[in-house]
Amino acid sequence: MTTHIPNSTSSRSRPQAPPLDLSWLNLDDHYDVHAEVSRRGLTLDSLNEAAFPPDATEAGNHTMRIRGAAPREGAPRYGYSYIGKADSWSEAVPMLYEEAVQRQWSSATDIPWETLQPLPDDLERAMSQFCTFLNEVEFIAADGPGQWLPRLSPEYYEVGLFLMTQIMDEARHMDVFRKRALANGGGLLAQGPGEGLRQILEAKDFTEMSAILHVQGEGFVQSLFRMGELIGQNTAEKTIFRLCAQDESRHLAFGVMHLKHILESSPERREEIHGYFDRAERVSGLTGTQTPQMVEALTVLLGGGSSPAQLDDGWRLQQLILRKQVTEYYHRLKVAGLGDRIDRMPEAMQKIVKGN
Repeated sequence: MTTHIPNSTSSRSRPQAPPLDLSWLNLDDHYDVHAEVSRRGLTLDSLNEAAFPPDATEAGNHTMRIRGAAPREGAPRYGYSYIGKADSWSEAVPMLYEEAVQRQWSSATDIPWETLQPLPDDLERAMSQFCTFLNEVEFIAADGPGQWLPRLSPEYYEVGLFLMTQIMDEARHMDVFRKRALANGGGLLAQGPGEGLRQILEAKDFTEMSAILHVQGEGFVQSLFRMGELIGQNTAEKTIFRLCAQDESRHLAFGVMHLKHILESSPERREEIHGYFDRAERVSGLTGTQTPQMVEALTVLLGGGSSPAQLDDGWRLQQLILRKQVTEYYHRLKVAGLGDRIDRMPEAMQKIVKGN
């Protein structure tokens, strides 16, 4: 039996297309605007110079509408609670995002793991203790910003993009320090007390989180990373510290520039922000790394062993790093516009900053 299939000339009527509006074709006033490709490529700054720069101080929008898109009547609210620019903005954020995506590295292939050689037990255990501490720190440094992403308005989408690169950076840091702890026979050792890290997760405001995490906490850790030539016992460890310091510099820059922006645009929040640092400094002590096991681990690493003479040398170098952590922390506060913080710091910090 043969089935008859009508051809195109069949008298049977075809489905008619519904009436088309096409008004969306005329929505974009920037249709003929072109972003310029700079020597750094087509960057976020290039887009912002061409159209839709992040100039508005308030998004005026709780929906999922991205900056520059035409609003749609009846669009539902998504629940963004941070719609003001000062709430999360950092002037450096477009550039920091571009740098982050261009400077990713792999803990599997970019670390010369073959340079790891057996170490004396005291040095291996000290490095393993240090890496255990850094595993905890880097996990929270990713988890902290991550919980704020659903609250940030897409009006200032650059902040969200940067925080996602930070989460990737911190995941890689946790990964690389876990690998180092397990790669040379040491393993993971004692957990830290965690009070300082808990503050980051318990922060109720984005600026509070950024002040504690970026400006204070990551700043203290960055000072250690930058001393990696002293702390590292081989090329693999020195490379780890160098690459992690490179990443950490971006996170610090974001935090300092966010703090600077909010102090300039919302000066009425100054005392509130002082209060965040008051609590953070009180809980974290001098640098947040001054637990007995961390002090002793760094002393052994810096001295090259645990003999009395080596411990003396390590203690001297550890105290120099401590002073560097505090003075660099205060320098960041001054850059952000919070130089008057010195008179509110704990007495031990004040003595270091004032050179006593």
